[in-house]
Amino acid sequence: MSTPTQHRPDFAQGFSFLGHTDQGGRPDGCQVMVDRGFAYVAHAFSGGFSVIDVRDPRQPVLTGFVPAPPGTWSVHLQTADDLLLVVNAKDLFQDAAFTREDDYYGRSVGDAALRAERGYAAGLRVFDIATPGSPREIAFLPVEGVGLHRLWYTGGRWAYASALLDGYSDYIFVTIDLADPTRPELVGRWALPGMHQAGGESPTWDDTRWRYGLHHAIVHGDTAYASWRDGGLTLLDVADRSAPRLISARNWSDPFGGGTHTALPLPGRDLLVVADEGIADHAADGVKHTWVFDIRNPANPTSISTFPQPAEDDFVAKGGHFGPHNLHENRPGSFQSETLVFATYQNAGLRAYDLTDPYRPELVAGWVPPAPARMVDTRPGRPQVIQSFDVLVDAEGVAYMTDYNAGLYVLQYEG
Repeated sequence: MSTPTQHRPDFAQGFSFLGHTDQGGRPDGCQVMVDRGFAYVAHAFSGGFSVIDVRDPRQPVLTGFVPAPPGTWSVHLQTADDLLLVVNAKDLFQDAAFTREDDYYGRSVGDAALRAERGYAAGLRVFDIATPGSPREIAFLPVEGVGLHRLWYTGGRWAYASALLDGYSDYIFVTIDLADPTRPELVGRWALPGMHQAGGESPTWDDTRWRYGLHHAIVHGDTAYASWRDGGLTLLDVADRSAPRLISARNWSDPFGGGTHTALPLPGRDLLVVADEGIADHAADGVKHTWVFDIRNPANPTSISTFPQPAEDDFVAKGGHFGPHNLHENRPGSFQSETLVFATYQNAGLRAYDLTDPYRPELVAGWVPPAPARMVDTRPGRPQVIQSFDVLVDAEGVAYMTDYNAGLYVLQYEG
C-alpha cells in the first residue's frame, strides 16, 4: 500500500506504512497496548485513554475515549487476562513547578510534586475488557502520594508498578496483588537507599542535578529488571512479592548522562537490553545509548556492546529529543524475539536491531514519520518535530507507534 502524501516518511527502510489515526483529534499518545483487535492508547495531554479498532490496521477507527479524573495523568496502561490496568497520577505537566523540562527530568520530583493541593486521583484503575474494546471500570486502588507512573502486567495474580508515595523522594518499585481484580492491594515495595525520606534517609547523590526514581521494571520469573533513570539499573529478587530484595546494581549515569528507562531481558540468551532515554533538546544531556548486558551471573551484569546510532540524518541538530525511549517488550501474545529488538528513538522514529551477534548489534530497519501536523503538547517552546514515544509489535510484525503530537502510526515490519 502506498503511503499517503501527508504521512510520507522522512526515512523508511524495512517498514511499510499501513495506517494512521489522529485518535479522534487527540493525537498525543503515550503507551499503547493491542488486545484482540483493539488498541488502547494512553494520552499525555488529553487526559485519559482512547480505544481504537485496529482489526483492519489500514483503517484504524476510534471507538471510545475514557477521560481521566481532573488533574490526573493516565499515561501508561497494560492489558492481560481480560483486564486493562491504567495508572493515575498527578498531571505534572499542568503543575507550575514543572513548566520546564529540566524541572521534571533534572531533579528528584517528590517534594515539589507533593507541595500542591491534591486535586487529582492517585493509584490504579482496573477495567474489565472481556468484551473487547469496551472497558468497564471494576476497581480503583488508591495510594497516598503523587501516584503510579508505569506498570508491568502480563496476567495472573501479580502486577508491578513505579509509584511515588508519601515519604519518598521519587518513584519506587511496588508489587500489586490482583488475586481479586475488584480488590487490588499494594503489598510490597523497594527503593534505592537514600530515597525513603520519612524513614530518615537522605540522598547520597546530588538531587538537584540527578533524578533517582524508578521509571519501571520488566519482570521475568522471579526477577525484576528495574530502570531508575539517573539511578541506573537494579536486578531485584521478587520471589517473595511482599519483600523484594536486591540482587545487583549498576549505574553509569556519570559520565553517560543518566536517563535509564527500559531494561528488557532476553532470558533464553542471558542478555539484557537497557535503553537510556534522551531527555533534552539537541542532546544537551549527551547522546544516549541502548546497552547490551551479559547477565549470566545476575550478581554481576556486564555491558558488552551498544546499539549503533541512527545516522541517516543529523538528529541532534533536528531539534527535540534524540535517542532511545521505549523498547517493544516481548509481551505474551505479541511479537517475541531474542535476536530482533524494536525501539523508538524520539526524533529518529522507529528502529529495529539485529542482535544475532550481541557484541555487534546491527541496525536493520527504520521509519521516521514526518513532522506532526499540529502541536498539542502544552509545554511552552516545544519544537514541531516528531517525538516517537512507544511501540508495540504484534505477532504478525505489525508495529503500533505513538507520538507526543502525531497520532498513532501502524507499520508493517518487512524483515
